[in-house]
Amino acid sequence: MGIENKVNTFLNKAPAVKKLVKRSYQLAMYAVSPKIKYEGNIKRVTPKDGKEYFFGYYDKSPWDITDRYMLCLRVGDTTKSTAPKEKAEIILIDTKNDNSYKKIAETNTWNVQQGSMLQWLGPNYDRKIIYNDFRNNRYCSVILDIYSNEEKVIDMPVYSVANDGSFALSLDFSRLHRLRKGYGYSNKEEKSKGEKVPDKTCIWKVDLETGKTESLLNYTDFYNFETREDMVGAEHKVNHIMLNPSANRFMVLHRWVLGSKKFTRLITINTDGNEMYNLSDDDMTSHCYWKNDNEIIAYARKKEYGNGYFLMQDRSDDFEHKWPELAADGHPSYSPDGNKVVTDTYPNRSRLSKVYIIENNNIKTIAKVFAPFKYDNDFRCDLHPRWNRDGDKICIDAVFEGKRKLYIIGK
Repeated sequence: MGIENKVNTFLNKAPAVKKLVKRSYQLAMYAVSPKIKYEGNIKRVTPKDGKEYFFGYYDKSPWDITDRYMLCLRVGDTTKSTAPKEKAEIILIDTKNDNSYKKIAETNTWNVQQGSMLQWLGPNYDRKIIYNDFRNNRYCSVILDIYSNEEKVIDMPVYSVANDGSFALSLDFSRLHRLRKGYGYSNKEEKSKGEKVPDKTCIWKVDLETGKTESLLNYTDFYNFETREDMVGAEHKVNHIMLNPSANRFMVLHRWVLGSKKFTRLITINTDGNEMYNLSDDDMTSHCYWKNDNEIIAYARKKEYGNGYFLMQDRSDDFEHKWPELAADGHPSYSPDGNKVVTDTYPNRSRLSKVYIIENNNIKTIAKVFAPFKYDNDFRCDLHPRWNRDGDKICIDAVFEGKRKLYIIGK
């Protein structure tokens, strides 16, 4: 373990001191570092108008099937609240018409990391979009036909949507907001506040055709599954649900906090709630992606290797340690043909984040971007690199021009 990791582990026991030491260290290192705003073939697709534009998470694509239109959110400021109650505008960008854009809708619920789960709806990805909203004092999701403006409101927000658009999985966004700033929604008070292991639903299955919602799993189901000693007395949550390509199985991160210690394990489950499998349980798993229906790439910890990227076979102990030289956490995803991986890094000592393309185990840096200090901690702007549907372009959210903007890396 490097000296920085050792210091970080020690300071985790004193969060206030850690924050002060971290910022002092960052300022000192930045003062002596070369000043770079960006490097690479990066083109901004959103206007430079004083507003902030961003898409959200790395497991979705803002491009439609034609590669012409892109989706994003437009807001006034993302540095004051991790889950504001102010509205965000949903913007459609025409990349084949000088990046002209128009507002097509708005949402009352969003956060700085994952937006409003805005995305094109399958199986066609051509005219219908889906996003989360807050209407009539409840969370919901909206399916919108961007050409006819016809709406269909579903009485449940979505987290992960099946590729064929038939159903989605959801979770408790209010509890997630309290326990993980920047990922949940703040519009409504959490019903399970004060309960460490609520015997309440934590994952729902939502039929997007009928609107029917089904309770799939409770927090107690995760607690009672291969219970560890450090789960007792801890506060539990779930996050980062991702359906596999065929939508017959999903992964989810089960997380619990005991005092100052945080733990995560990666669980995979059938979409009927059965056949739970404890895929990675060495205390830490952060960002994952389905390579196919049976393999998951994850930045995680394996006791015999430490932290790194691991390609794991679902429902087995088989895994492969990938790209050992990439020791830092990032947001990985496979290209549509499965031949390439894109991932990124958090800002280094110079406040620079990198984007890598990996093909045939060859790692190439395709971009570097600067992150101002005001975009840090809960308000940070992760790059969240995402593929277009042809697999020849990448887009990122970045702040090197002083505001969140959407950029394309590639041709």
